[in-house]
Amino acid sequence: MKMKIKRVFLASDHAGFVLKQKISEFLTNKGINTLDLGTKNSSSVDYPDFAHLLAKKIKTKNNIGILVCGSGIGMSMAANRHKNIRAALCHNIKSAKLSRMHNNANVIAIGSRLIKKDLALKCVNAFLKTPFDGGRHLRRVKKI
Repeated sequence: MKMKIKRVFLASDHAGFVLKQKISEFLTNKGINTLDLGTKNSSSVDYPDFAHLLAKKIKTKNNIGILVCGSGIGMSMAANRHKNIRAALCHNIKSAKLSRMHNNANVIAIGSRLIKKDLALKCVNAFLKTPFDGGRHLRRVKKI
């Protein structure tokens, strides 16, 4: 099931700020509609504030979120506290694809201290291009 993306929301903490900026530039160059929710610099902030802000913006089926912090773990944990958010922590292209194909993830979380920029951009690209398989996976996602 191919998804028509309406908007991609981005958010990071201080540790993810530089990578988030690179991802934002990458998406803008592809003509993708984005909204950067912060943080606006590398001064120390609390990652849950930005994960919660992004999760609240993912209200319709066609919105996608990208969260970046040092490990990606905290951001994904905070975002997954919200109803209808399926945030997947991805470290490689395969995990990004599978998170969409099998779990219909609507948020990708990336650890800026654990992944190189080029691979992070490839993960984002795979996440955005990969459709949800539906079928037996839909039944499982509904149980979440």
